[in-house]
Amino acid sequence: MATEQTTKMVTVTEKAAAKIKEFMSEEGEQSQYLRVYVQGGGCSGLSYGMGFEKTAEEDDTVIEESGVKLLVDSYSQDHLNGASVDYIESLMGSGFKINNPNVTKSCSCGHSFSTE
Repeated sequence: MATEQTTKMVTVTEKAAAKIKEFMSEEGEQSQYLRVYVQGGGCSGLSYGMGFEKTAEEDDTVIEESGVKLLVDSYSQDHLNGASVDYIESLMGSGFKINNPNVTKSCSCGHSFSTE
């Protein structure tokens, strides 16, 4: 059974929360959660992923932040502890950005990273 997190492992800015809600409302399947995860890959060893989910898995931690429910699996928890999800809009484009204090090295393209 998924566990509820009282201290915030991952935070979400108000701007990111608004975009997440907007994207969720556009989903025809009425997703309940945004999964934020870390997976192996990229030139620095790890990369981020995000996706909508209808239900939580047994090893997930559920974090409610700014009116949005996030899922973080047990593998990703150590890598994401203290991270913040933001939504950036600039001349170069727009999208979600994860600010992670655990990153010790990232690749030049900025899509993969490593932690200690």
